[in-house]
Amino acid sequence: MSKRIKEGGVVPPHFAPHHGRNYPSALVNGCRQVFASFLFLSLLCLTTHGLAAAQSSEHILFGDLKVDESNAGEKVPFSFEILLYTLSGGIISRQTVTNNGRYRFMGLANGHYDVAVEVENREVARVRVNVSAPYKTDFRQDLNLEWSGGAGKERTQTVSAQDFYQRAPANKSLFEKAQQAMDKKKYEEGAALLKQLLAADGKDFQAWSELGTAYLLLDKQAEAEKAYARAAEEKPTFFLALLNLGRVRAAQKKYEEAIEPLARAVEVQPASADANFLLGEAYLQTKKGSKAVGYLGEAARLGRADAHLRLATLYNAAGMKDRAAAEYEQFLSKKPDHPDRKKLEQYIKENKK
Repeated sequence: MSKRIKEGGVVPPHFAPHHGRNYPSALVNGCRQVFASFLFLSLLCLTTHGLAAAQSSEHILFGDLKVDESNAGEKVPFSFEILLYTLSGGIISRQTVTNNGRYRFMGLANGHYDVAVEVENREVARVRVNVSAPYKTDFRQDLNLEWSGGAGKERTQTVSAQDFYQRAPANKSLFEKAQQAMDKKKYEEGAALLKQLLAADGKDFQAWSELGTAYLLLDKQAEAEKAYARAAEEKPTFFLALLNLGRVRAAQKKYEEAIEPLARAVEVQPASADANFLLGEAYLQTKKGSKAVGYLGEAARLGRADAHLRLATLYNAAGMKDRAAAEYEQFLSKKPDHPDRKKLEQYIKENKK
């Protein structure tokens, strides 16, 4: 098996949330009056309290395993083992995945991890992944491998991923030191190390993104926005930078400016619940309700329970109480322990058709 992971590039959206749907005018007009308070809740992660809370295990790491069999010359294994390691070598979890299947590791804390692929107890590929953000985020790392004759008979070298910047040894050391400082919550020190690195290599999109996160943790939103924008400029398909850029602009009430990076984030990772949710919120705040509904609906389908609340409030404001009741019902199915459960159940009872 060759030792490469191909560049994922832009993944075409498998859906068009806002195309081909005719939403009632009352629904669109109602968008202008709702969601202000809810948006505040969705952006709490940018406050000091929210940033501290995000240190808990919340992130999701997922991706698709695709094995090119065109040059196999032999039977390709039916399934592969995907293992998640700590940097010290401890196994966190493992999953069995078939070709063209998807792995998903949930509940991950900020940090670096190794994702390895095994065939018949032999490791054939490995890639290091940085799972780090000041708020709950989905991280995607596809594993695109090429199977060649005899691939399973001996171990290959570490897989390289084009979404991870290749650094000179000195800059690699600076990046690792910055990561260590950030892990210890020494954000000023981390930012200083990253700026030193970027002075030597301004094209390091990962370092720009990390600098943005450091500034965000220091409550310097304007500086964070500039750093994320530079990361997205250097790597136009860098999902995390696009998502964070849109999020920090929305936090500063720059909703129009937030739409562009969030739309690009959805193009890169259409299966991101967070990107769809935030794009829907941005459209709502710019009075583009017909577009907002589609993205919020997709976010709900992808697992963002609070997207059901947004939709329910929107439908209720538009007088479409039966639809609101349906959204509340779906929300409670995902969040059965919600403190307002009884109130929502009463609303459902009174308005469900």
